[in-house]
Amino acid sequence: MVLKRVVVTGLGAITPLGNSVSEYWNGLINGVSGSAAITRFDASKFKTQFGCEVKNFDVGQYLDRKEARKMDLFTHFAIASSVQGVADAGIEDNAEINKDRVGVIWGSGIGGLRTFQDEVSAFALSDGTPRFNPFFIPKMIADIAPGLISMRFGFRGPNFTTVSACASSTNALIDAFNYIRLGKADIIISGGSEAAINEAGVGGFNALHAMSTRNDSPQTASRPFDKDRDGFVLGEGGGCIVLEEYEHAVKRGAKIYAEVKGGGMSADAYHMTAPHPEGLGAYNVMLNVLSDAEMQPHEIDYINVHGTSTPIGDPQEIKAIQRAFGDEAFKLNISSTKSMHGHLLGGAGAIESIATILAVKNDIVPPTINHFTDDPEFDTRLNLTFNKAQHRVIRAALSNTFGFGGHNASVIFKKHEA
Repeated sequence: MVLKRVVVTGLGAITPLGNSVSEYWNGLINGVSGSAAITRFDASKFKTQFGCEVKNFDVGQYLDRKEARKMDLFTHFAIASSVQGVADAGIEDNAEINKDRVGVIWGSGIGGLRTFQDEVSAFALSDGTPRFNPFFIPKMIADIAPGLISMRFGFRGPNFTTVSACASSTNALIDAFNYIRLGKADIIISGGSEAAINEAGVGGFNALHAMSTRNDSPQTASRPFDKDRDGFVLGEGGGCIVLEEYEHAVKRGAKIYAEVKGGGMSADAYHMTAPHPEGLGAYNVMLNVLSDAEMQPHEIDYINVHGTSTPIGDPQEIKAIQRAFGDEAFKLNISSTKSMHGHLLGGAGAIESIATILAVKNDIVPPTINHFTDDPEFDTRLNLTFNKAQHRVIRAALSNTFGFGGHNASVIFKKHEA
């Protein structure tokens, strides 16, 4: 069977750095931090009192406000970014599009956490009489996001949500990629969203000792690969990536950002929350994505790493890269955009893939900001793209995402060639 080629024809983004793709990209290449004191709730008694919140977001630009009240914030982010992505791809009112062959595959690691928290808290404070909102369940469930996106546009193709913690939206992209190259769909709206900056999200991750507690300097708290890193910074938002079969895109004259060359998956099979100490799962997933793309290490110019800024996570990923790429690792640019937008959990893979796609398209590597002190654990010959964006020709780039439970997912994007 001859597999079909798959390309990216539309992008949309709601992020801590801006509420459009252009604002997001400008924030990235200019090294802007999206971290600040939490405004969504009173965090004064929490160990972590800051996060990368989405700012100045008006859901009324995308949804009727009455309808919006029936949805959780993670769904607001999903619909808003998908509206942008569908418009960018030019497929909403295009008579050439067969909507039976347009799907929606979305990722979210947690779904409607705020809704769950609020409904259960209200019941706990009541006299025990159940008075739950009739939209409690549909607001909360993670699969509601792709369902509502499909209803918004009338897309009747494959429709589901992937849940693999912080790898969720990369898994969604890989599923979308595979459905299209196998001929099951012409276009799939993919991506992911998360909205976990609330009491339950912050409190839960604090209990795991996973997040930075650098309350005196929120903007510099996310510092991947820095000797003094102390945990990740929680982010929120959503990213949409429209994937399309190549010939279908060419026939309708669509603009093409990049080609998707491969997707890889693996499991650590090691620990609930900690990565394998030698980065075995990360190593395997990069071998798998290179194999799937039929590419060699020397053909990759940039890796957008998972790079969460945790003491144990960053070294294991770098070990895996050096093992998988050998001496070619020293020719790569490597960067963690989480240093700017924080960790979007299930939405991370989507917005980091957008960063990777735009890096390939524009030949610019976004930086790893907030680097102050070298960590002797990392080989100084590696180019971790500290503090400033770097220009270079990027023929192809790889994006890594890893999730609690040992889930690993990687995708490769290549510069478009007709």
